[in-house]
Parts: sequence; C-alpha cells; structure tokens
Amino acid sequence: MTTNKPILVLGGTGKTGKRVVARLRARGFTARAASRNGETKFDWHDESTWDAALDGAGAVYMVDLVDEAVEWDPAVSVRSFCKKAVAAGVERLTLLQARTDEEAGGKSLTGSEDIVRASGLRWTILRPTWFTQNFDEGVLLDSIMAGHLRAPAGDGLEPFIDCDDIAEVAVASLTEEGHAGQVYELTGPEAITFGQAVAEIARATGREIRYESVTHEQYVDDLVSVGTPREYAELLADLIGQIREGKNAYLSDGVRRALGREPISFAAYAENAAANGAWQA
Repeated sequence: MTTNKPILVLGGTGKTGKRVVARLRARGFTARAASRNGETKFDWHDESTWDAALDGAGAVYMVDLVDEAVEWDPAVSVRSFCKKAVAAGVERLTLLQARTDEEAGGKSLTGSEDIVRASGLRWTILRPTWFTQNFDEGVLLDSIMAGHLRAPAGDGLEPFIDCDDIAEVAVASLTEEGHAGQVYELTGPEAITFGQAVAEIARATGREIRYESVTHEQYVDDLVSVGTPREYAELLADLIGQIREGKNAYLSDGVRRALGREPISFAAYAENAAANGAWQA
C-alpha cells in the first residue's frame, strides 16, 4: 500500500488506536487519528462527522462501541459507515472486536463482524483477549495504585494480550499484503489468573499489591460507590465474569501468524510498564 492515501484510525486516542497511529506515522504513513475529541472529529452517534473523516482515506482501523455502556446497534451504524467508506474509495478495513462470542452488558461482543465481512471492503478482523494495559491505563489502574484489586474473576485463566501486539498486527493488516480475509485471535503466550497478574505487577514495582476475588454484585456495588454509572459497572462485571468462567482460557496463534514472532508476555509487559513509571504515585 502506498503512503499517498491517509489511514483513518477510529478510536485514535484509545489504548490500541493511539498505538496504531504512532506506528503508522513512524513508518511514513499519514494516520488520521479520529475520535469525539481527537485531531479528526468522529462520533458514531453523529453521522455528520463521518464524511470528512473518510474523505480521501484508503484504509480504516475500526473500533466500535461494543465495550461502552451506550446504545449500540451495529446493524445500523456499522452498515451505514461501511457504505460510506466504500463510496469514499476506502479499500481496506481492519475491525477490532473481542475473542469471545458471549454478550456483555446485553450486547454482542462480535456484532460488527458479519457486516464488515459483507461490506465489499478488503477486511481483516482482530479478536483479542483482555488487554494487559487495563492494569496501567484502564479500569484496573486505580485499584492497582491502591494496592488492593477486588474483581469477580475468581481463579479463571486469561491469556492477556499486550496492546503493542494488537497495534503491530493492525498496522500490518492495513499496510501489507496477505492479511485480507484473515481473522486473527490475539492472545499472550500464557494464560494466567488475575492473582498471578497482580503478583507480576507487585514483583515489577516492588510494592505490596493483593488481589481479592469478589462476586459480580460486590464488584458492581464497589464501582457504583465511587461514582461509576451502574450500567457501565454491570458491563465491566460481565466482561470480568467471562474470565471467571474460563471463556478465554486457551491460547491462539494470531500474533505468530500475522507477525512471525511470539506475543509479549505479561511479565515483560509488567517490567516495561514499571520501568516507564506506570504505577508510580
């Protein structure tokens, strides 16, 4: 793919999107970072923002609203967006979804896939497990900083995936040949429990951090007590509950197939994040 057409990155300020933008620009591509408050304005709930974001783009990295506690109907929004993308001359689309087909917060975690497959675009689908960066950039950070993570994960196993790996696969799919029509299930190299993940972070930081398994209801009440909207708390509890139930407790070779290397381990992630000051007070 040539560098003369911009690549639109939806969710361009998010955990994966900002990494995709940085890697594209480092390789000489024009990356258009799009979000509600980003360099390029894009709002899934405001279709008037779509045309300008798509104008002249040759490829799109798509992050939908499946993990946000908002009304979301991909059968309407994603289908309409894909039609606009085709009309705008977009050729490639890489979709970020989830690895499990289960619902969370009453929504399918893979609801956009069939629409993208039928869009007429050269598509690639990424299906990652839980992000390692949830521990230092996301919903688990405050608890890690407090030294006590309470979550309804039990002793369930999860092969946490590093967002750097997701971004590398996304960039490859957007700029290289050989990825069209591929579904990449993205996992780390080992499945570990929340307790083991917290222990790795404690070792990397030299801090005392403990994990406590709680029920779905206790976790929701914890979040609501600190101001989290109940709808979002229920969504997070559902997502973590999938770990407790072992929905993702197996490894996949998506990183190896796409990049020809092994994925980043949780221990390596924790050491790198700690060295970069992720958990410093």
